[in-house]
Amino acid sequence: MTQAREERGYRWPILQGILPIDRAGVGRDIIAGFTLAALSIPGTMGYTKIIGTPVITGLYTILIPMCLFAIFGSSRHLSVNADSATAAVVAAGLAGMAVRGSSEWLALCSLLALMAAVFMFAARVLRLGFLADFLSRTVLTGFLTGVGVQVSLLEVSGLLGLPRISNHPLAQIVHDAQSIGQTNPYALAMALAVLAVILGSKKVSEKIPGGLVAVIGAIAVSWALGLDAHLATLGAVPSGLPTLGLPQVDWSWPLLWKLAPIALACFVVILSQSAATSRAYAAKYNDRFDENVDMVGLGMANLGAGLSGTFIVNGSPTNTAMVAGGGGRSQISQITTSAIVLLVLLFLTGPLAHLPDAVLAAIVFLVAVKMIDIKGMTRIFVEARTEFWVALVTAATVVGVGVEQGIVLAMILSLLDHVRRSYRGTNSVIAADKRKKGWQMVALSAPQQIAPGLIVYRFSHSLYYANAGQFADEVLELAKTPGPSPLRCLCVEAAAIGDVDFSAAAMLRDTCKLLAEQGIRLVFANLAPDVCAQFERHGITAILGQHAIYGSIHALVAEYDDPPARDEAAVAEGDGTPPACPAATSPSA
Repeated sequence: MTQAREERGYRWPILQGILPIDRAGVGRDIIAGFTLAALSIPGTMGYTKIIGTPVITGLYTILIPMCLFAIFGSSRHLSVNADSATAAVVAAGLAGMAVRGSSEWLALCSLLALMAAVFMFAARVLRLGFLADFLSRTVLTGFLTGVGVQVSLLEVSGLLGLPRISNHPLAQIVHDAQSIGQTNPYALAMALAVLAVILGSKKVSEKIPGGLVAVIGAIAVSWALGLDAHLATLGAVPSGLPTLGLPQVDWSWPLLWKLAPIALACFVVILSQSAATSRAYAAKYNDRFDENVDMVGLGMANLGAGLSGTFIVNGSPTNTAMVAGGGGRSQISQITTSAIVLLVLLFLTGPLAHLPDAVLAAIVFLVAVKMIDIKGMTRIFVEARTEFWVALVTAATVVGVGVEQGIVLAMILSLLDHVRRSYRGTNSVIAADKRKKGWQMVALSAPQQIAPGLIVYRFSHSLYYANAGQFADEVLELAKTPGPSPLRCLCVEAAAIGDVDFSAAAMLRDTCKLLAEQGIRLVFANLAPDVCAQFERHGITAILGQHAIYGSIHALVAEYDDPPARDEAAVAEGDGTPPACPAATSPSA
């Protein structure tokens, strides 16, 4: 582990998404950064229309926040900047608190970014990064597939030159179908040309940045032919760098308290969406990431957003896919994008005015289609039918309800699927293997005595309320099993039992009494010290007897095969009756 951490640069508290630098891949990362810049610059400006801030603030989300995450985050792939989900949450939450598009509105957006940063830092202190562990690869496949379907449906209107009337993909695609006769031929031709350039360049060579070539070519053609008069373009984009400082708001507890629910909602979206995206791409490229370190990176990114006069930023599945599709494998790509945006803000905002909206729609549509993992879903369907339905429900929720709801559902379904698999363990009986002169595990349906009158039952999980009934049912069923000798002792091999809750303890006491009524003694082997202490606390040891806990099955079988030892144990019990099972004076190793 230590060596692996050092190889990835984990000994450093920063730059985990950059170190170690793959010299052979630096050129590829830089090209991916150029591609991301070409796509995210107009994209982030589009998000400003959702949230209601000046167009230039979209570029500001790339300049400082993206750089800060690249420095302080751990994911080598996650791209952090403006995002439609958080933009929509902020726009809906601030409605009525200020005039949309005003300086006060922008100040409140920046304040929300600072508050989201505070939540991120608090989550890091509380180590809430474990929440990402509840996202299995199955639901991640469904999540990314759902995002791909959602984004691709939303971009159809841009391909056809139709207006965007909704951020809900199903409502938008229905509107597009109804308005198909109003398709803008210029926009459609431009979109098809962009798709042809990108796909054609991939056929020629994977190294050709087709997206970048398409954007530059589209700007040139639009400017030369005066296409601004025939289709929608970005229009004038002001230049200049952001001014650093606190938002100009009326700082007061009532205001912060009023904004807290909005910031908390954004925090949940950021944490879940960013963790889901980071985990998906870490799994895809067999890479590592640390959820808690990423929370620091996301907190720093939103801190930078709030101080530079822009709005909340988030891990973007679409932009992350753009970087990965362009060959980027580290945060060098994002650093490159930030550097390009710096140059654009200073010198190149003029040409962006001629970029047709259809170009952006075509590129994002293509990326979204690649996110739809048909092969992955098919493989899940073939190998694990139940998990396939979990993935499908996750994807459908993302498309039909929303990304943030899809992520929350994915976490819930992952947890339920884990509980479903784990609470009822696959238990067995340990029996003698005469051929190899050892022991073997056999099915509960065909139990064998390991020694005359002795059965060893292996329980494979901790004992708690959900599986206590299973334990009792299987143990009592084994007690009824006919064998070559009358059953006198039933041993539970308890190496896998790490905890016993209140309900399970009550079940153990009752089961022990039921077995005793049948003349069968219940004993345990390989019980962990912590569980032994729980047995004492729950009063189980008092019912079992002090000589009912063995350090190993070997010790149990050895004493069971020694009749004098059994007789001495009976006297030690002091009841004048021979015990049904041999007693151990102490746990043996």
